[in-house]
Amino acid sequence: MHACLAPSGFPPARPFAELRIDVLLPPWGVESELRRLQARMRRAGDPLCGLPTIGTPLSGFAFRYREADGEQYVYVEDLARRQLAGYTVFNRLVELGRQADLHLRAPHSKYSRHYQRRGIGSAVYRWALERGMCLITGARQSVAAHSLWHSLSARYELGYVDLRDRKLSYLGRHIAPALLADFHARMILLGRGWTLDRFACETGARVDEAAQAVI
Repeated sequence: MHACLAPSGFPPARPFAELRIDVLLPPWGVESELRRLQARMRRAGDPLCGLPTIGTPLSGFAFRYREADGEQYVYVEDLARRQLAGYTVFNRLVELGRQADLHLRAPHSKYSRHYQRRGIGSAVYRWALERGMCLITGARQSVAAHSLWHSLSARYELGYVDLRDRKLSYLGRHIAPALLADFHARMILLGRGWTLDRFACETGARVDEAAQAVI
């Protein structure tokens, strides 16, 4: 590792290039789904009714938590309006091998346009990272998600991996622009308490000397 580290303990940040960004959800589809979920959350006997809350720094909102089949869901409710603002699901990736699947989740979010750019998604991601969850991108991202990942890199270690044949190879904190378009290139964020050495050990990821040299 280089001796010169930023206050966060990570090397000084350099501009990140863009991964594949081509996700654009139609707002009417998101709003319709949120209305259906909200109705379920108010229906007695539904699995979404009466979900427990988790602590977050945003006042005026309830963050309701559910886990199913190894995936975590966080539903964000506007308490004053009694309205579902949106949700984030931390998905399992079928492309991952069994060892990496124990530790990595791919977050996907859907929020009403009225609640975007208010720090809600960031609060949910930080909650997951602070409890030690490691995150990995799916094959593609939205513009908002891409921006969020890079904002979180100021506090959590961000890097790139190659995912193919259910195996991970760590590529480094920065990769050549030509690699960004490769379907197998993914970003990762390491949760609290994780180091690259631990990540390699726990997930079985291969880390070559060239990648370590630029950490």
